[in-house]
Amino acid sequence: MSKKVSISKYVAYLFLIVLCVIWVVPVLFGISTSFRSQTEVVSSGFRLFPKEWTFENYVAILDNTSTAPILRWLFNSVFIAVSHTLLVIVIISLTGYGYARMNFKGRDALFFTLLGISFFPGVVNIIPSYKIIDAFGWVNTSLAMIIPGLAGMGNIFLVRQFLKGIPGELDESARVDGAGDFRIYYSIILPLIKPVLIVCGLFSFVGSWNDFLWPVIVYTDVDKMPITAGLLLLQDIYGNYRMIGQLMGSAMLAIIPTLLLFAFAQKYFIQSINLNSGIKG
Repeated sequence: MSKKVSISKYVAYLFLIVLCVIWVVPVLFGISTSFRSQTEVVSSGFRLFPKEWTFENYVAILDNTSTAPILRWLFNSVFIAVSHTLLVIVIISLTGYGYARMNFKGRDALFFTLLGISFFPGVVNIIPSYKIIDAFGWVNTSLAMIIPGLAGMGNIFLVRQFLKGIPGELDESARVDGAGDFRIYYSIILPLIKPVLIVCGLFSFVGSWNDFLWPVIVYTDVDKMPITAGLLLLQDIYGNYRMIGQLMGSAMLAIIPTLLLFAFAQKYFIQSINLNSGIKG
């Protein structure tokens, strides 16, 4: 029996190593390409690491503040992603509390109806969403990226299920002491659902940061674009073979914030994976 377990463990390790190589090698090649000179990019074949490391691609990227203001794009993306994430945390915590703790007619029917609708592909809503954004005058503004998707049913579902593991006796005790719904939510529930809110916040930040199709549609002003829409614009500027080093350098700059986020939030993310960690009665 132990031999079978040992073989299964080695197979699992082998699978993880192969998967790691598949993910890491393209990233390493992208990083190394961003440090290659234009001459080496054109003349040499496939090499995982450059013969001579140079920062000329990054200097050229940062010097170009007219047609490709990448620092401005990064600032726009940070502002959009942080604002979107904070609003998501507020909305899904309140909504999840309402669906899990408050009793009103048609509560479960409404919840599962909205949950079912959320299974439709997001691309189905692109045209209606754009019409709404255009009607509000939000095209080429940060609101076009911040507001849509705040009440994601996936996040609300996670918060609702997490709240199911917190005994209702806590609410009843607070009501005996004269606390209302908002006081219960703020003083009792909110601190207890912090783990699941961290998970939802991380997913919301990364999802907003990596969103590609929607910003390409709603932005035409170069200075107001987030980094994902800017990278598409860079394909026209740096897309030829000779400028591939600058294109890779731009992509590497774009992933720095998410790497830093996971580096500093890794401990909280791992602790928050267990969505059944609510208090059990």
